[in-house]
Amino acid sequence: MHQAGYDCTVSYVDSSGVKKAVVLLSGGLDSATSLMIARRDGFACHAISFDYNQRHRLELGCARAVASAGGAVDHRIVRIDLSRSGGFGRSALTDDIAVPKDKPQGGTIPVTYVPARNAIFLAIALGYAEVVGAFDIYIGVNAVDYSGYPDCRGEFIEAFERLANLATAAGAEGRGRFIIHAPLLRMSKAQIIKTGLELGVDYSLTTSCYDPAPNGSGCGKCEACRLRLAGFASAGVADPASYQR
Repeated sequence: MHQAGYDCTVSYVDSSGVKKAVVLLSGGLDSATSLMIARRDGFACHAISFDYNQRHRLELGCARAVASAGGAVDHRIVRIDLSRSGGFGRSALTDDIAVPKDKPQGGTIPVTYVPARNAIFLAIALGYAEVVGAFDIYIGVNAVDYSGYPDCRGEFIEAFERLANLATAAGAEGRGRFIIHAPLLRMSKAQIIKTGLELGVDYSLTTSCYDPAPNGSGCGKCEACRLRLAGFASAGVADPASYQR
C-alpha cells in the first residue's frame, strides 16, 4: 500500500510524456533539497513560493535564485497576508512577537509556528497542481531535526493527501491520484545536507534565519539558525551562509 510522502514511485504522466510536479519552495535549505529530489525523480518542476508578509521575506529572493539554479520550469510567488496587519498574526514570524534566541523551545509548539501555514500553502499548491496538470506535490517538511510544528508531521501529510483526492475535480473524476511527497520527513538535518550536496544544491543561495539582518545575514541564534548550523557541523561541511557577528 502506498504511504504518503516517502515510498511511492508511481506518478502521473501527461499526454506529452512529461511528468509534472509542484514544489513548495521557501528559499530555505530543506525546500531547496526537496526541489532537487523532485528533479532527480524525473519531474518537470513548477515551483511555488509564498509572500505571506513574513518577517524574513528576504527568503523570497533566495527562492527565486534556488528555482533558477535548480532548473524549475516555472516559479510563482503567491501573495497571501498572514500577518497581524492582514487580520491574522499570532506568530513571531508574522506579528509583533520577538523571535526566541539561544534557547530550545522544549516540548511546546514554539511561537514561530504560523497557524495552519502548511495546510494553507498545500491547499494553494493543490489548486495550482490541478491547473498545470500535475498530480505530484513536493514539500520539504521534516519531523526529525525540526521545531515541533504540528503541520510537519507524517500524519498531517497523509491526511492532506487523502483530502487532495477528495477535494478536487481531477481526483473525483479519476483522472489521476494526487501524491504529497515529503522526501525529507524522516531525515536528520545532516542527512538532508549530504543528500542535497550529492544532488548539486548550492546552499549558499539559501537562507534559514527567522530574524535576518537587512543584508540577509543570519542571526545565528534563532532555532532555525541553530538547527542549520548543527546540521552542517554534523555533516562535516562548512555552512556557506553568512551570519551576524
